[in-house]
Amino acid sequence: MVQLLINIIVTFCVLLLIGYSFRYIYSTLRFFHLAHAVTLTLGAYFVFQMSIRWGWPFWVSTIVSVFSGVLLMLLCHLLLYRPLKKRNAEGWQMMVSSLGVYVVLQNVVSLIWGDTRVTIKSWEVAVGHEILGGFVTNVQIITVVVCLLLVSLVFILGRLTNSGQKIQAVGSSAAVSSILGISSDSAIAFSMAIGTAMMAVAGILIAADVDMTPTMGFDWLLYGVVAMIIGGMGRMRHILLGALLLATAQHLSAYLLDSKWMNATAYVILIILLCFRPYGLSGRGAKKTDV
Repeated sequence: MVQLLINIIVTFCVLLLIGYSFRYIYSTLRFFHLAHAVTLTLGAYFVFQMSIRWGWPFWVSTIVSVFSGVLLMLLCHLLLYRPLKKRNAEGWQMMVSSLGVYVVLQNVVSLIWGDTRVTIKSWEVAVGHEILGGFVTNVQIITVVVCLLLVSLVFILGRLTNSGQKIQAVGSSAAVSSILGISSDSAIAFSMAIGTAMMAVAGILIAADVDMTPTMGFDWLLYGVVAMIIGGMGRMRHILLGALLLATAQHLSAYLLDSKWMNATAYVILIILLCFRPYGLSGRGAKKTDV
């Protein structure tokens, strides 16, 4: 049971980071930025290229990888999303365009690095530290600490900094913000930069723990979105609750049934909630937005 608890905590922290990064971008873009998934994949593969193939220090590779992902998504916004918004494209059109970006970039990853599982681990793999019969690795400890610190830092900066307050204002009402002189373009760019950086870090942490494949990003993005929807489009505590419930349900299903049921469990919970509590456990409906 201790091992089960450890696994739940690690997965909860990763889901929290991914779900919060997605919501951070969604709050200003107001559509499902599905290309966000490839940021997780590219974050891991950039580190693999620089650290394993080129021999750069791991921490240097991590920093360059995160900044590269941010620049790529900002370029995507500049060349694709912003022109579409100026043409008054609907939410589903924006979402389909972002899905196209994901498909193209995911295939580029497969073309360059192949479809087989690869690792960024250049260190000796150890059993881990024993805690009351359970084992936790150094990578898992780092994952928990980094995820919680990063989410807390972004949350605090969002409340205290001028840029964070602009994101909240645009997320609340882009029309009113424009009247008040707040640029929605700058708020969107800032939220995309922060959200993308968080997602890239999540990808690196996941790859350091369980290795990586070109399709890993979309699976984890869907888990993060499910956790966000479970909690409801509300405050931080709702995302916390959604991530915790999803992580617990997934690992309990793996413990009681089989690990193959982890993916199915996430979507079964989502379907049940959409049927009986469409606004999530928070019970609060989102404002009028595009999907």
